[in-house]
Amino acid sequence: MNRLLIGVFLLVLSSSWCFAEKINYEDSKDIEVVTIDFGSTDLLMITEKMVSSLLTEQELLANKPVIKLGYIKNKTSEYIDTNNILSSISTHLTKSKKVRIAASNEDNQQIVEELAHQNQNGLYKKNTAPKIGGMLGAKYLLDGELTSIVKKNSSEKDVYYKFTLKLRDLEQNIIEWQEEKDIRKTAKR
Repeated sequence: MNRLLIGVFLLVLSSSWCFAEKINYEDSKDIEVVTIDFGSTDLLMITEKMVSSLLTEQELLANKPVIKLGYIKNKTSEYIDTNNILSSISTHLTKSKKVRIAASNEDNQQIVEELAHQNQNGLYKKNTAPKIGGMLGAKYLLDGELTSIVKKNSSEKDVYYKFTLKLRDLEQNIIEWQEEKDIRKTAKR
């Protein structure tokens, strides 16, 4: 009986191995068109457009301003991780060395806890512990929204995405820069 169970187990295991998916690595920048839904190509196109547009604003970026990352509102009918879009934009802006990105509100809590830990427990030399009150305030807030319009009939589906990003002066509440990226996708049955 035990041999029979072992034999069945080995047969199932070997047959599942035969039907395993073939996995290939692809260039992450290649266009993907698996579905009409928001995908990696859309994220890359949005990031490229927003970063290249903002980095041309030499007057705004003259003194390496501190930018606080706000939120990207998802006003589409599908789940889209808008934090992922903002993270990609932040990464490219940081790598440009033309701006400084302030920690997010979520990250601030961790930083405050670490500052308190290093300054209050007596384990660290006072001249090496980071000083409380030395954080830089952000001059600008970077936020935006992603919207979509979906149209479909029995044979065709059309999805139009519009991504808008704004850079606002926090003190004056003025939009200093704004950019949009449109993406349109169609699928036929």
